[in-house]
Amino acid sequence: MDPLPFVPDPQPERDDTATLGYREMPHNDQAEQALLGAVLVDNAAFDPVSTFLEPEHFFVPVHGRIFAAARALISRGQIANPVTLKAYFETDESLADIGGAQYLARLAGAAVSLINAEDYGRLVHDLSLRRGLIHIGGEIVDTAFDPRIEDSAAAQIEGAEAKLYELAETGREEGGFKPLSSALTEAILSAEAAYKREGRLSGVATGLIDLDNLLGGLHDSDLVILAGRPSMGKTALATTIAFHAARTYRTEADAAGRPVPVDGAVVGFFSLEMSAEQLAMRILAEAAKIRSDHIRRGKLSNDDFMRLVDASRALSAAPLFIDDTPALSVPALRTRARRLKRTHGLSLVVVDYLQLMRPAGRHDSRVQEISEITQGLKALAKDLDLPVLALSQLSRAVELRED
Repeated sequence: MDPLPFVPDPQPERDDTATLGYREMPHNDQAEQALLGAVLVDNAAFDPVSTFLEPEHFFVPVHGRIFAAARALISRGQIANPVTLKAYFETDESLADIGGAQYLARLAGAAVSLINAEDYGRLVHDLSLRRGLIHIGGEIVDTAFDPRIEDSAAAQIEGAEAKLYELAETGREEGGFKPLSSALTEAILSAEAAYKREGRLSGVATGLIDLDNLLGGLHDSDLVILAGRPSMGKTALATTIAFHAARTYRTEADAAGRPVPVDGAVVGFFSLEMSAEQLAMRILAEAAKIRSDHIRRGKLSNDDFMRLVDASRALSAAPLFIDDTPALSVPALRTRARRLKRTHGLSLVVVDYLQLMRPAGRHDSRVQEISEITQGLKALAKDLDLPVLALSQLSRAVELRED
C-alpha cells in the first residue's frame, strides 16, 4: 500500500501590513462623526469642546473643515446645521467620494447625545496628541541618525523637549471665568502665608526693606523688569535679591507630610552675560563682605580667606541654580525652567539680561523681538505660577542729550 502523500498543515493567513511593519495612525472616525453630528443637531454640543478642540485635531481632513465651518457660524451667532453648511461644501471635492454635501445629513444621523459630546471630543483630542507624539518621535530618530554639524546632542534634546511642550499646550483649556468665592479663598490663603512669614510679605522677599515695603515682595505670575544703563549695578542688585531669596528658603510639612515652601524661594538664575563662576564670585564676595576685585587679584588676608571659606560653606546649601548658556531662546529657557520646577520646586526666575536672549522667529525690527521675548517671559511667569525678574539694559543715548 502506497503511503499517503504528505500534505502540509494549513498556514494561517498572513497579514501583509504586519509583515511590512505598517501601523495605522491612531484615529477613530466614528467618534469624529458622532461628535460632528451632535454639533450639527444641537449647537449647544459645541460649547463643552470649544475650549480644547481645534480643527487640526481631527484625523479626517474634511471633518476638521466641517468643524471649523461650524465654529465660524456659531461664533457669529448663526445656526450651524446640514442646511446652513451645505452651501460651503457643495463644491468640496473631498466630499465627493463620500456622498457630497449629503454627507452632512448623514453626520447628523450619527449624532450622539449632548451629554456624551465632551467625551467624544476628549477622545478625538487624545488621539490627536498620540499622532503628534508619533511625529515628534520620528523626527527625533531621524535627527539623531543624521544630525547637523551645528546641533549637539544636548541641543537636540532641548529641541525635542520644546516640541513636546508645544504639543502639550495644543488644545489646552483656557482659564475661563473663576467664581469670586474661589478667588477670595486664594486671597485669604495668600494673606495667611504673608502673616506666617517673618517679613509679613505675600511675595518673595527681596531683602531690601524699602523695596519690599513698596512691592510687598515678588508675587507669583508677575514679570518684574529691572532696568538701567550699563554698569549701573543691575546684576549686583539681581544677585543680591536672588541670594537673599535662596538663603531664606525654608519649608514646613503640610497635613499630608509633604514639604510646603513658607519663606524664600528656589532660584533659577539665567546668566546670559556672565559665566557661572563670575556670578558665584559676586555672590561669594557679597556674603563674605569682601570686595570682588580683591578676591580676583588675591589681595586677601588670612582672616579674609577664612571668611570666604565660611561663606562658601553657608552658600553651598542655598537652593540657587545658575545657567550661563549664552543666547538662550524663550522656548529653551521655558523648557529648562519647567525641568527645574519639576525636579527642585523652582519658585523664582532671574534673567540677566533680556536683550541677550534670542527670539524664536525672525522679525522686522528689534522692538518686535524684545516684545516677543517679554511676552514669552510673562507667559512663563503665569504658566509656572512664579515671579520672573528680568534685567533690561537701557541705551546710553540719553547721556548725549542736552541738559
